[in-house]
Amino acid sequence: MGQPDGGWYDDTPPRITGTSPKDKATNVTARKIHIYFDEYIKLEDASNKVVVSPPQVEMPEIKTAGKEISIELKDSLRPDMTYTIDFSDAISDNNEGNPMGNYTYSFSTGERIDTFEVSGNVIDASNLEPIKGILVGLYANLSDTAFTTTPLLRVARTDSRGHFVIKGVAPGTYRAYALQDADGNYMYSQKSEMVAFNTDSISPSCGPDIRQDTIWRDSLRIDSIIRTGYTHFYPDDIVLRAFSVPLTDRYLIKTERQSPEKIGIYFSYGSDTLPAMRGLNFDAEKAFIVESTEKHDTITYWIKDTALVNKDTLQFALTYMMTDTAGVLVSNTDTISAVPRMSYEKRMKQRQKEFEDWQKEQEKAKKKGEPYDSVMPPAPLVPKISADTSLDPDRNIAIEMPSPLARCDTAAIHLYSKHDTLWYRSRFELRPVPGKLRAYTLLAEWRPGIEYSLEIDSAAFEDIYGLVSNAYKAGIRVRAMDEYSSLTVNLTGTADTAIIVQLLNGADGVVKQTKASGGSAEFFYVNPGTYYLRAFADTNGNGTWDTGDYHAGRQPETVTYYPKKIECKEKWDVTIGWDMSELPGNRQKPMDITKQKPEQERKLRNRNADRARNLGIEYIKPN
Repeated sequence: MGQPDGGWYDDTPPRITGTSPKDKATNVTARKIHIYFDEYIKLEDASNKVVVSPPQVEMPEIKTAGKEISIELKDSLRPDMTYTIDFSDAISDNNEGNPMGNYTYSFSTGERIDTFEVSGNVIDASNLEPIKGILVGLYANLSDTAFTTTPLLRVARTDSRGHFVIKGVAPGTYRAYALQDADGNYMYSQKSEMVAFNTDSISPSCGPDIRQDTIWRDSLRIDSIIRTGYTHFYPDDIVLRAFSVPLTDRYLIKTERQSPEKIGIYFSYGSDTLPAMRGLNFDAEKAFIVESTEKHDTITYWIKDTALVNKDTLQFALTYMMTDTAGVLVSNTDTISAVPRMSYEKRMKQRQKEFEDWQKEQEKAKKKGEPYDSVMPPAPLVPKISADTSLDPDRNIAIEMPSPLARCDTAAIHLYSKHDTLWYRSRFELRPVPGKLRAYTLLAEWRPGIEYSLEIDSAAFEDIYGLVSNAYKAGIRVRAMDEYSSLTVNLTGTADTAIIVQLLNGADGVVKQTKASGGSAEFFYVNPGTYYLRAFADTNGNGTWDTGDYHAGRQPETVTYYPKKIECKEKWDVTIGWDMSELPGNRQKPMDITKQKPEQERKLRNRNADRARNLGIEYIKPN
């Protein structure tokens, strides 16, 4: 006795039984298309997977009903134009989900139908990540203004690999563009849209070629090799590097007074000058110490006078440069009320509670005969000191203060080094970090294999509110040379003379960075581990990667990845050669650190063959 298992699975994908108008028909005038199948079908993610070319300003209406897909084009048909409707892999049968495979329907409003195709990849210019779902299109108009004034002529979307195929292309000369079309007008009209452009023109062509497919008997043995002729369309190796331009429109994002002693002001973009502040209920002149970022987009006003700190509402007029509706910087004045998150009254209550709790602790200590205080000590100034117990010889100690300093006594800072069993004074220098009001760097000659002791006396630092630091002591061991590896990279295949090479420990984790000199980049004191390499052409010499600008005709600085991982071990001196032009940009980045992984292709599961094998019978697939 047993249960019937339902018989063979339906492993056959849907088949097209007819179309209206006929596929690849010419002189078509109807805007309604019907595609008929031999079984019930479903259409997955049509809004993203189905692409109509030429692009439609008004979205076409695509419906499925039983064994039929109907498409109604809302835009008027252009004369003498080939139309393509690319369904990608969106069509499958309704019950078993068997994919039909990539399918494109096409027709022409003229006497002939265009069949050329161009293909390639779109990658992020900053990190060579494949970009999924970005629009790629062609212009027959080779003018630089076409991209910003007229819709793209023929379009496609990239898949999960960043790959695109533009079909139905007529003979001619074109330029290729990529666009993350935020407003759906198929042209570059917003600064926030990611774009890619190429000044080189392309001319589509085709020719006969042979495709080789390998059928494996198992994981080790080849059963047969099948060679099939097909039409190869060119070009098929377009690589577009997409980028976003910085949003330079300047406006005031917010003002806040998280703590009573400082006011934070945040702008969307920087400016050459600081804003002007005029107090309305207080005298703003000489009332602040101003801390600003390099571009003046984030500004902190530290209030020096404790009487103003205790004032709950500070009203002031802030005059600053902002971008108007025409995109021009103009002067603007806002009236602002800065109110702390906790009022003065609540802060006093909180301090009173803290004092009472402290007083109870002292009373307990007194009753137990333990040491106690009669005066509550003020809260100390607590610097953030990055003195790890283990230090690399090419690193220094960073010190960040919680508030601006009024006094820094370097004589109260001591650095000792241990040689044999004796401690000796070591020379050091405490430098302020340029452009950072509260940041300092302690520099010293950190010798490999030596122990150091950093000792800071109490009251070495005092801030503008009279708070002083406590004593501090930290033991530091500089790691020995034998614990490191070194890496030398010999660069070839590039005409750029200013190359910045970065050592990565993951997708974006920059461990070290150096400027190549004489065609070589060297990394010392490399911790053992697995690393990757990225380089960019520092065209303007500012030491950082810079994006492009379409309106200025400027491409982003070229980024290149070394295609393999690098193993560094203790005591190893690793030397590698890197031909930076060996691979195209879409094939450089190692898959281990590529975040945008290719999606698995939808394939027929062929479950009947597995079922027949389990039953011990032969399965003959129906035609």
